[in-house]
Amino acid sequence: MPSTYLSPPGPRVLAHRGLAHDAPENSLLAFGKAAEAGAEYIETDVHVSFDGIAVIAHDPTLKRVAGRDVPVAKLTMAELRRVDLGQGQGFCSLEEALDGFGDLRFNIDVKAEGAVGATVAAVRRTAAARRVLLTSFSDARRRRLGELVPEAVTSAGREGVVRALRASYSTPDAFRRALRGAVALQVPEGLGGVRLVTPRFVDRAHAAGAEVHVWTVNEPARMSRLLDLGVDGLVTDRADVAVPLIAARI
Repeated sequence: MPSTYLSPPGPRVLAHRGLAHDAPENSLLAFGKAAEAGAEYIETDVHVSFDGIAVIAHDPTLKRVAGRDVPVAKLTMAELRRVDLGQGQGFCSLEEALDGFGDLRFNIDVKAEGAVGATVAAVRRTAAARRVLLTSFSDARRRRLGELVPEAVTSAGREGVVRALRASYSTPDAFRRALRGAVALQVPEGLGGVRLVTPRFVDRAHAAGAEVHVWTVNEPARMSRLLDLGVDGLVTDRADVAVPLIAARI
């Protein structure tokens, strides 16, 4: 069966690591708060534990979130659950998140090569393939994820974004080829002094059947300006702001 991730049409609010301004990022509590705020999409990140379990974590170590300079990959999932992230939260597995929030759709950035198999296993065990988007900064990893979970959709990696930017000055067919199967471009407004999100870029993406999601957008004025450009998704730390803002525009 086809993916339901991009249905119905946007604009979409992708809660960046959950709603984490008053909860630990990438925690079950942050995901619950995002759902309570009306977000239907969670943007999150995955590494792999020592015992081969896909764990929700942005960084490769615990230093920023828990003050311990220890790699995530050196701890078992049981040990990671006991790490104090604040407000009674520890690290959670991808399987726990997918299973606990079965009504939400997950945008999963696979941060480490070793996490590919564990991510695929978690998606399979929870029968979540049709409600996830799998991505990575590495286009090779992103394509492999798409091959392993063909029911899911993917967004372009860093190289794919650069190819798409170049192709935006060419034809819609060239842009479509640059995507190499990705259905979304998830980008900052600019990169290396080059503005990415322009009317031309958005129009070319739409002509190629792809969506444009912009990160990380927290200010209402920026949200409105990007929505006026026609972007399809806002990756934001403030889902509680973005959800009512979009609702008021409909």
